[in-house]
Amino acid sequence: MTNEQAKADLAGLLDEFQVQMHAIADINRKRTELMASGTGGYKRVTVTVNADGVVIETKFSEDILDLEPYEIAKAVTEAAQAATAEMARKNEDLMAPLRDSRARIPKLSDLIVGLPATEDMVPEPLPISTAPPGSPERLHPTNEHLEMSFSDVEYIDLEPRSNIAAPEW
Repeated sequence: MTNEQAKADLAGLLDEFQVQMHAIADINRKRTELMASGTGGYKRVTVTVNADGVVIETKFSEDILDLEPYEIAKAVTEAAQAATAEMARKNEDLMAPLRDSRARIPKLSDLIVGLPATEDMVPEPLPISTAPPGSPERLHPTNEHLEMSFSDVEYIDLEPRSNIAAPEW
């Protein structure tokens, strides 16, 4: 690759970076307006959340008192979880064009020989439980998804190299 070609590639990347920054600013503005609602208890409870999944409104129908308190609590939880799931879908839809655009941009590791692809090193997020506090799932979690493994490992000799660090000191 010639020096002129490298300069042109870098200029193209910088232009694309500016486009991405404008897209991110636009997404952030649109997120401030997002809301999602979910219902529970046979539509007797409606919960609305903002883009961060924070409950911003809870409404009960007129016949809510036909339910027992534990049924109302279950309906509120169900409605909040439905609203949060809908908000997650809306956030994914909002981010999709940006992800598609970023996928077309060459990675820095493609341009610089020997540079590792750091995006491949990011661990996948762990699943988050929706089980209530005190449920069996929370009391006895399976640890299989919590274990981390590393394939590129270098072992270091931890034996003392001088008498100064010897345990008898």
